[in-house]
Amino acid sequence: MSQRNAQVTNQPTPATDDCPLPEVLALIGGKWSAQVLVELGEGPRRFTQLERAITGISRRMLTVSLRDLERNGLVTRTVYPDSPPRVEYATTSLIEDIREPLEALTNWARLAAPAITAARRAYDSSADSPR
Repeated sequence: MSQRNAQVTNQPTPATDDCPLPEVLALIGGKWSAQVLVELGEGPRRFTQLERAITGISRRMLTVSLRDLERNGLVTRTVYPDSPPRVEYATTSLIEDIREPLEALTNWARLAAPAITAARRAYDSSADSPR
């Protein structure tokens, strides 16, 4: 690769410099991340507690989500030297400012789900007929 191309690829994109929103939305807007954060909003949880509380999540996806959230400073992982070792996950202070809007969005999603499903059905049935 030429020096000129290396300089171009190593520069941050203007969107990242101007607005971190896309990166943050990718972080907390993932299919499982938001649900993990909402569940941890109730207090520290063990892995199996999270697994049981989040319907449909696989062990692998829960592990990936927790590691990503921990890497980005939104979740802590604490290992207790019990026998067998006990591990708990909790949110950090970084999540405090967004906890309430995230919970509100989760509640809205639960309430709006039937209307969204009905709108999709109506749209799909009208899409089947010629426009």
